[in-house]
Parts: sequence; C-alpha cells; structure tokens
Amino acid sequence: MSEIKILHHYKLGHGPKILLAFHGIGQTGLTCFQSFSELLGDHYTIYAFDLFFHGQSKGVHGNDDFSDQDIVTKTLWKKLISEFLEENQIDRFDIAAFSMGGRFALATLEEFSKNIDNAFLIAPDGVSEHPLYTLASRFWPTRKIFHCVLQNPDILIKSANLFEKLGLIHKSLIRFTQFMLADPKRQETIYRSWLAFRMLKFDIPAVYKKLDGTKVYLFIGKYDKLLKAKDVKKLSVLLPEEQYFLLAAGHGNLVEKAEVIIQELTGVT
Repeated sequence: MSEIKILHHYKLGHGPKILLAFHGIGQTGLTCFQSFSELLGDHYTIYAFDLFFHGQSKGVHGNDDFSDQDIVTKTLWKKLISEFLEENQIDRFDIAAFSMGGRFALATLEEFSKNIDNAFLIAPDGVSEHPLYTLASRFWPTRKIFHCVLQNPDILIKSANLFEKLGLIHKSLIRFTQFMLADPKRQETIYRSWLAFRMLKFDIPAVYKKLDGTKVYLFIGKYDKLLKAKDVKKLSVLLPEEQYFLLAAGHGNLVEKAEVIIQELTGVT
C-alpha cells in the first residue's frame, strides 16, 4: 500500500497558496482547521490531515492493527509527504500545526525546508519532551504500566486531584485529562499516539540551522497550562522577536487567536 493512502485529509479553501496542516491530539484535520478555511480560505488551499489513529486515518499499516513496535519514523513521514507533494503537483507550500501536530510539522521542516516558505507552530509538541512522556513511551515495562493506567483512569484522576491540591498541577490539566480519558476510544488514541510517535524527536538548533529561507512563527498561550513558554524555549530563543507571539489565550482557544495573527502576516483582508 502506498503510504499516502494511509492518511485521510480534508481539502479546504480555494486560495492560490498551499498550506499543509497538522492537528492536535484527539482532534481531526477538520475540527482543528475548519476555522482556518473560513478566515484564510481565499489565500490558501488547505490540506488538513487526519493524523494516525485520528478521524478517518488508521495506523501505520493502513488498518486497525497495532503493536508498540508500530512506529511512525522520520523515514516513513518523508516518504509520505514526498508522495503527497508529487501526487498533488505541489512545489512550494506553508505548514501549520497545533499541539501534537507540531511533531509532524518539525519532521516536515527537517526534510522539506527548501520547499516551505512559512511555518506556523501553535503550542507545538516536539520542541522539548516531558520526562513523563519519555518514561511512558520509551521502555517496555513502563509502556505496559501506561496502558494499564489508561484503562483504569480513576487511578490517574485521583492522583491528579491530589497533585492539584498540593499545587503541583493546574485544575485545567485535570479537566483535559478527564475529557480525554472519559471515552475508551480516546484512551486508545492517546496510547497509540504516544507510543507510535515516540521516534519523532528533534535537535531544535540543528533543525533551525538547516532552514533554507523558511520563516518560523511560534504562537504560545499565556494561560496555556498544557504547553508553557518554557517548554518551547529551545526554539523561541532562536526566533526574531517579531516571529514569536505570546497570546492572551489558553490551550483550547489558541488556534483561533493565532489564525487572526496569521491573517495579518499573510496580508489577507
């Protein structure tokens, strides 16, 4: 099977410029970027992907089979994007990513910067890695424990409530955790995504140094408790001041805040 057939995508807008868009965990290309098409659809034709295990896309084999050895590698991603660009006769394009989609944006930047004019990274995952993610995803015994915890979310929620009382985590993180774990399908989506995407790791200074004329714009929410400014410092310190935006937003409304800035940056009226 051709890898490009593995991932479903939505084609939004009708503009002359091309935008490849990668959504956050628990979302689809449409739910994350529909508003982009409403605001930027005259400027961009947007290809909003359903990433692996989300929406109408399945696993790395194009079906529902999964083991913790089914990994999305940079080699696989490069092949997928190369096929997509060739099939759609795309040479130059921009990219946008939110949260989890940041890993895929960074992988695209790493391999295709010569084709990319602008990259809009909104609370991007992959700039740094939380120690809990490393622990949960990289070792066989802890992967099993992680899966068990997800299947018994009451344990995790009770622990989170205790941490919140101790001031170790914010209550908004608990609400997000409760929402994501309330449904068994979402539990499995988290498990598969965390494990399958674990090899999408990046040396941020090296990636930035390789950029061939690409402008990177970074958007962070001042009130975002899931991804804070300190989590993207490896990237933010490399950017010109006018390409880093700290917005009055949380994680949930950051995309809609960022798209207004992107509208201004692209000159859309």
